Amino acid sequence: MGSSAAALIFCSLIWSVATQAPVVTVEPRTATIRQGESVSYRCQVKSSVQPVRLEWRKGNNQALEDNVKIGPDGSVLTVANARPGNHGQYRCVAISTAGRSFGNAVLNVKYPPKVQLTPAGPLQVRTGDAVTVECGATGRPRPTVTWKRRGSTLHLVTQEINDVHTIKWPSARPEDSGVYVCQADNNVGKSEAAVELTVVGPPGAPVASVNIEEMRVVEGQTVTMECKATGSPPPVITWSKLRAPLPWKHTVADGVLTLTGVGRQDSGQYICNATNTLGYSEAYTEMEVDSPPYATCLPDQVRLQPGNPLLIQCLAHGTHPIQFTWSRVGRGNLPAQAETTRDGKLMIASVKQADSGTYKCVATNYIGSSEATAKVIIKGELAF
Repeated sequence: MGSSAAALIFCSLIWSVATQAPVVTVEPRTATIRQGESVSYRCQVKSSVQPVRLEWRKGNNQALEDNVKIGPDGSVLTVANARPGNHGQYRCVAISTAGRSFGNAVLNVKYPPKVQLTPAGPLQVRTGDAVTVECGATGRPRPTVTWKRRGSTLHLVTQEINDVHTIKWPSARPEDSGVYVCQADNNVGKSEAAVELTVVGPPGAPVASVNIEEMRVVEGQTVTMECKATGSPPPVITWSKLRAPLPWKHTVADGVLTLTGVGRQDSGQYICNATNTLGYSEAYTEMEVDSPPYATCLPDQVRLQPGNPLLIQCLAHGTHPIQFTWSRVGRGNLPAQAETTRDGKLMIASVKQADSGTYKCVATNYIGSSEATAKVIIKGELAF
């Protein structure tokens, strides 16, 4: 090969290296932010040919949104106050006389769910009609969607197609009437929407029913009683108490009566009344409130002379059966001649000077216990 040919090849290699297209990198490659936050990407270019012009584009050559700004030298792209529509791929394109190349970056915009019901309701249908309500949910990450009936914690069976969760009643019944809630959750937030369904049947008088007819609860608890009623027009449900007003700490919502911090005085019969223009119906719940004992001694102090009989009665209010246990404070065991009875009596047929002291009665039932004391003073001992 001649020297002129070698020189020509060498010059060609130098020209090809000098005219390589720019090398483009974008940092960060991927960013994940919440709706309303901001992020910036920097486009870095290595090129042996100048000048290099930079352009930013969105994936699929979509136009940049109005909240996407480009820095003065074109190298920095900033998404301010991000919206869900900013989600996607961004491309930095470097253009020079040597050619063009690009680098990509991805933006993930997380936002809380939003739900929409179709139809929005309220809905009124006749008994036997087919009813369908769709709940469409958007959000990123993709939200979890559940349907519930207000007042119940049970998830309803739904059909899901393309992020639309559908609840269906193939043949609606009056007892299906209620408020149904679609809730969507993701790790950014949650959203819900409700629809009221009223199923109107052939005209009919109400029929009321309660979820429990007898209950036994402990003092201080919160109690709920649920009443449902069929009938058309839909009946109005109210609660009352037999021969007494409802406890003052009560609420009624959607046929559910809630009693907070119940006491023994709240025991009794509670009446659910369902009424419409064609009549009324009643259902009953009997509630018994149990309480721990409250003990007292009668008398709580007694003075005797040696040889006198001793009788102290331990009384206790509370739920029976109640057990009574006597002891002697500071000594534990009762005097040998002492006798006790199941109904709480402490007896000594003939007291001695050594029987002086404080006696304790403990009353116990299945809920708890209570104690009371009585002081016995035998003549000749100084009283405290």
